[in-house]
Amino acid sequence: MTDLMTRPSQSDQPPYDGYHGYVTPPPPPAPPYVPSEPGDRRWPRRVAGGAAVLALIAAGGTAGGVVAERYLTGHDSTAATATTSSTTAASGATVTEGDDLAAIVKQVQPSVVTVLVDSQQSTSLGSGVVLSSDGLILTNNHVIESDGTVSVRLSTGQTVPARVVATDTTHDLALVQATGLTGLTPVTFGTNDSVAVGDTVLAFGAPLGLENTVTSGIVSALDRSISTATESATGSGTEQLSGLIQTDAAINQGNSGGALVDLSGHVIGINVAIATASQSSTGSIGVGFAIPADTVTAAVKQMESQIN
Repeated sequence: MTDLMTRPSQSDQPPYDGYHGYVTPPPPPAPPYVPSEPGDRRWPRRVAGGAAVLALIAAGGTAGGVVAERYLTGHDSTAATATTSSTTAASGATVTEGDDLAAIVKQVQPSVVTVLVDSQQSTSLGSGVVLSSDGLILTNNHVIESDGTVSVRLSTGQTVPARVVATDTTHDLALVQATGLTGLTPVTFGTNDSVAVGDTVLAFGAPLGLENTVTSGIVSALDRSISTATESATGSGTEQLSGLIQTDAAINQGNSGGALVDLSGHVIGINVAIATASQSSTGSIGVGFAIPADTVTAAVKQMESQIN
């Protein structure tokens, strides 16, 4: 799953995806567990249907470099199970020449940021969207839940300190307040009833640490659910995200918290997870998930009420 599912530890080894454990296709036994890199403790995870669902957060030591997703030390481990809804998936995204995507990118790009968490051993990153002119930022909770110093980098390259002001672990969302900013352009949210399978969409964020990246595709399904089982030293539990938008727009680790946008420039979802073909594959296979706009706006209202 993009930014939600697995909690491996920090490592000073070269960037490496930390979300893979056991991947279990339906009846056949799971492929052998792939040992982690030295110093990288990872929890095994089982996924129904042979597809791994990964959270999208990236880690690495160099800002702006190509890095792989990894959670930092101290996170709970997670096992993910993707379940489908009754909505039929469409495939084969084609963007017509009449779609003026460049204009949409110009409109939305300034409202998308990179969220960084610096610790002694590494820097993890995800994406976020601007909610207010003075720097209130929405991102995924799994992006900021690690211990470390939070900062926000704008599309212009300016980086400013930030702090976490509210979280919603149920929906994997969080609010971050950047400091010293004015005049930012907030995003505009769409509504769930404005979204249909086959609609062209754009995904904004920092996949693999490549900031200011935009990809295009379609809404390939609606009302997807992703269930997770967690294991940690304190016990086990379950987590679930439901009602998700599925898209074949290419999203990868680092896209977590970024925007999924329609052709009106409205945010119809917040990128949260992807599916991969196997435990050894970490890139996009055209199956990504976003938290829908109605869920996001309701969660934002609730979180804003937590802010002192």
